[in-house]
Amino acid sequence: MNLLTYLINGISLGSVYAIIALGYTMVYGIAKMLNFAHGDVIMVGGYICFITMNYLHMPGIAGVLLAVVVCTILGIVIEKLAYKPLRQATSLAVLITAIGVSYFLQNAALLIFKADPKVFTSVVNIPSIKLFDGQLVISGVTLVTIAANIIIMVCLTAFTSKTKMGKAMRAVSEDKGAAQLMGIDVNRTISVTFAIGSGLAAIAGVLLCSAYPTLMPTTGSMPGIKAFVAAVLGGIGSIPGAMLGGILLGIIEIFAKAYISTQLSDAIVFAVLIIVLLIRPAGLLGKKISEKV
Repeated sequence: MNLLTYLINGISLGSVYAIIALGYTMVYGIAKMLNFAHGDVIMVGGYICFITMNYLHMPGIAGVLLAVVVCTILGIVIEKLAYKPLRQATSLAVLITAIGVSYFLQNAALLIFKADPKVFTSVVNIPSIKLFDGQLVISGVTLVTIAANIIIMVCLTAFTSKTKMGKAMRAVSEDKGAAQLMGIDVNRTISVTFAIGSGLAAIAGVLLCSAYPTLMPTTGSMPGIKAFVAAVLGGIGSIPGAMLGGILLGIIEIFAKAYISTQLSDAIVFAVLIIVLLIRPAGLLGKKISEKV
């Protein structure tokens, strides 16, 4: 029964990683850049929900909605101010800027909210499910997290394949120049991508804090890095790959903590990534693209 418990916990944690990884994979797939400030948007979403519930005394759903709105706007602002001027710059310049934005968000949160941990009240009030005469208990947060991951993945897949904006995103991902010649507003498309990714980061932040109720300015740092690993593991640029990579990563981490070592679990996660990339550099569901030079 312990094995099944660890598996469910791994899927739950992996679902959070998957939701965060979707933001990474969308931005990279369309803008061809790595937004390392994405993990700190998670932290902002957690704080917005915390303020809404504890200081404004509003219900949890209002906190989630406000966190999504604020993080969506934040994502657009970050893209406009930090990344749009570097559209033609080298990858190194964009990477350094992303790290700078990440440190700015962390230190701004440190100045506003201080370094002491905040106790986060879960937004999920669904009762736990007990199976096998109470031997297996699945918490409400776990159920909501897994369901949210599936719903978001299905909606994003439908959005990118069925809607006009989704098709524009796919076109920009393939060739920005050709897409612009066909009348697609590339800058607007990239801004929408950042908005969607940041909104998903807010949802992931709230779910993460609900499962692990401690909120700090560095809350999103390690989950953000692991979500990036999940995106690469599944095949960065692939929406199903982000989901698969996130869930696999969560399962590997939980089983490593349970059966090997809590201290070595992170090292094992990154070791698995290295092995997968040595065998399949494009990731599990990524496609190898040949370029003419």
